[in-house]
Amino acid sequence: MKNNLLLLVFFLFLFSLTTYSQSAKEKGLQTINKRNAEAYISFLANDALEGRQAGHRGGRIAAEYIASQLQIISVPPLDITYFQYFEAYKPDGRKRYSVNPDSISKWAVGKVFSKIHLQNVFGVIEGRNRSEYVIVGAHYDHLGIGETVNGDSIYNGADDNASGISAVLQIAKAFVESGQQPERTVIFAFWDGEEYGLLGSEYFMLNCPLPSQIKAYLNFDMIGRNNNESNPEHVVFFYTDSHPAFGDWLRNDILDYGLNLKPNYRPWDKPVSGSDNGTFAKRGIPILWYHTDGHADYHKPSDHVDKINWNKLVDITKAAYLNVWNLANLDSY
Repeated sequence: MKNNLLLLVFFLFLFSLTTYSQSAKEKGLQTINKRNAEAYISFLANDALEGRQAGHRGGRIAAEYIASQLQIISVPPLDITYFQYFEAYKPDGRKRYSVNPDSISKWAVGKVFSKIHLQNVFGVIEGRNRSEYVIVGAHYDHLGIGETVNGDSIYNGADDNASGISAVLQIAKAFVESGQQPERTVIFAFWDGEEYGLLGSEYFMLNCPLPSQIKAYLNFDMIGRNNNESNPEHVVFFYTDSHPAFGDWLRNDILDYGLNLKPNYRPWDKPVSGSDNGTFAKRGIPILWYHTDGHADYHKPSDHVDKINWNKLVDITKAAYLNVWNLANLDSY
């Protein structure tokens, strides 16, 4: 009788742990909504930010805004402050800036250089295991003020990539509101200088002391538009093909949580591409990347807030939050 009672208590304890974990995850999920997405994107894509060009006033305002939102939702900075300041250089005649000290040192002495001051923004939620990390990231810079098209010269970048920034902020808030400390530390990264050649993520990795401790990176770049209006649930899901669990997670969560998404699953042996996931993939770090394909307003002043598909954006954010929950808490994948 005593043994049976102990066994019953043990199973009730295990059940309570499982129930707690599930309810914590779902508690966080409930906080992801259209209202928050609209607030974040509407500010970042406002004309007052002048297109958020890296190294310019609008970009600096965007960085300060992101840091303030992290503070509001009680996500502490990764370091002493939320900002990682750095510089990028290019000699005259070169199209791309660089943050690689080896490349910069090889350029001939005496050339005239252009220099820009940039800043990544980081928040962090420490896990029980502080020696393993997962990173969720998106770039916040866009193209600034440029050629006038149909009377508009401000390249607001509502989809590219205020949409991605909104997802990272909502996921950060969801982890806080879940009330449960993750097993692994989660870093929320907002990259500067992506439009100049992935400068922010590259600088971070060049200066990362222990890259082997990064277990996975999840990227957002343009997740708010329809490539084909007849298929408004379309989303492309790139992931490292040696980790098929990433695709399985998304398939299962779409069914379990009723998400209105029709993913194009694209497992890839080395998903380097043209977004910040490439910085991590080329170093052998597993990646997941959400993208809703190109559209007619890409890199044009017409990439405005009123064209966002809010329902899809919210469901992609929910799906990604569930991915990150697994990345942060499962023993292996």
